[in-house]
Amino acid sequence: MERLWAGPARALRVQLDREPLVHIAGALVLCVGAVTSGIFDGVHIDVGYEHYAEPTMPGFPAALAMPANCLVNLAYVLLGWYWLPSGGKKGQAHYFQEVFALMALAYGPVQWGRLWTQHQWAAVLDQWVTLPIFAWAIVWCNFLEHGWLPGTFLAIETTSLATYLLALLHPQGFELALAGHIFIVLWKAVKLQRRLGNATTAWIMALGMVSCLGFVSLKLWDQKLAQWMLFRRLTGHFWSKICDVLQFHCAFLFFTRLGRQQLKSQ
Repeated sequence: MERLWAGPARALRVQLDREPLVHIAGALVLCVGAVTSGIFDGVHIDVGYEHYAEPTMPGFPAALAMPANCLVNLAYVLLGWYWLPSGGKKGQAHYFQEVFALMALAYGPVQWGRLWTQHQWAAVLDQWVTLPIFAWAIVWCNFLEHGWLPGTFLAIETTSLATYLLALLHPQGFELALAGHIFIVLWKAVKLQRRLGNATTAWIMALGMVSCLGFVSLKLWDQKLAQWMLFRRLTGHFWSKICDVLQFHCAFLFFTRLGRQQLKSQ
């Protein structure tokens, strides 16, 4: 039994004692600090179980009040754990994969916290951290195109975080910022596919685009879809998260495959 646990425990120490962990943890702490300072209290955001199609379960703890929507967030944690690089030679390419994997690991609990607390701050944090995750796909594209440019990467992520200020200016400001991120990711991915891709990465990119469409549309139609039996318990919001995890996975596949192909061609 000790042997069974020794490997995973050692791997955990190796993976988490790294620069990416400091970067992600530091950024998350800064975001939490900004949110709890109250600067985003004016953001118009839906809070309350009435905004979800899944009915709450009487007698269940708040953390599982909507079991399907709550438990689906474990998929982000499993995805992030799966994509954490294990052993081997480390380098700049692995840094991007580790950061993205840690983003997935952190995103699940952040979303679960919103469902659990139904608090304004948790809802704002859930929205806000979505933007730099999409921005990291842009950063990874830039790395594969132009190489290691840490100043540029920091500027992209900082700009991404700043776009959430649109939510203070307009009720649909977050949606506008998110749409802009998605558009840039698609544009950069298509450009990168033309330069480095093949038929396999083209199919992965197409699946990622379909998943992104499902992520957006199923969440928007959460309430309307509930009139159908198929979406009564496993609602549009639930399937939206499944699509989100799938697009996360497709992004990992797309970038890691293109990275390997780039190394082979050098």
